[in-house]
Amino acid sequence: MEITELNEKIKRESEFVDVLLNEIGKVIVGQKYMVERLIVGLLSNGHILLEGVPGLAKTLAIKSLASSMKAKYQRIQFTPDLLPADLIGTLIYNQKDGNFTIKKGPIFANFILADEINRAPAKVQSALLEAMQERQVTISETTFPLQEPFLVLATQNPIEQEGTYPLPEAQVDRFMLKVKITYPSREEELKIMRLNITDSVFDKIQPVVSPESILKARKLVQEVYVDEKIDRYILDIVFATRNPKDYGLDELTELISYGASPRATINLALGARALAFIKRRGYVIPEDVRSICMDVLRHRIAVTYEAEAEEITSEKIIQKILNKVEVP
Repeated sequence: MEITELNEKIKRESEFVDVLLNEIGKVIVGQKYMVERLIVGLLSNGHILLEGVPGLAKTLAIKSLASSMKAKYQRIQFTPDLLPADLIGTLIYNQKDGNFTIKKGPIFANFILADEINRAPAKVQSALLEAMQERQVTISETTFPLQEPFLVLATQNPIEQEGTYPLPEAQVDRFMLKVKITYPSREEELKIMRLNITDSVFDKIQPVVSPESILKARKLVQEVYVDEKIDRYILDIVFATRNPKDYGLDELTELISYGASPRATINLALGARALAFIKRRGYVIPEDVRSICMDVLRHRIAVTYEAEAEEITSEKIIQKILNKVEVP
């Protein structure tokens, strides 16, 4: 298929994204960046970790996305006393017929909001990990596939560290994107205040997209054209996190304890394609890669104690890499 033909096809088929954004926009004021990243995760079949202080509409955005999609939504509040069975389900003994029956847990939904994910212990994290990675759940000896689309959208509060369990690196790496959410502007906050003191905001969201159309769109996202130069650009960015010296970034050698994994390379390509689709383009441009780069890499680069002492975050390192690596 020629690039112009593909471009027209993507333009036509991606119309629903604007409808979805408009519907969510009825409830979510501002936070365009967060909503766009949620749709990137949805189109790329990737889980998202949202980090921000309380009250920034993280839960509301996820609930609104599910409401606008005729999809099943479950909110799970993660607490230190949560058990794997509370998440995936368990066997229940039936006294009447003397048999065990399986009672499925809340994980059997399309959208899982794992609220304050870092409050639950390791056993619960490992149960969630199987669902995220394998898209299946094992209860006793029976394995159940999870219904597509299946998306884990986890939130964590960066302020409160008491009573939290830091997420294992292996699990953090399973999240396609880590999205940091900031405060709204003064004008946006005025709109939020007015919207919330009038009537119930949830009544306004209508289902405008079916889960089937999302699964169809995912196949189209895979058709978005990525030039060889863009592929090499993605590799240069990821390899610069592992071998900064090779890219003339000698000062970063002492600041990075280990760089991004191959999952970062895959997710950068997937995220750039999904962004191009959202922007209604049939091809990826370097700006798509640069735009999604921070969300894909910020949780995949481990900084050294020297970097922490100098208050250099993974984000500052990514910015230095983006400034240095040649754009095609």
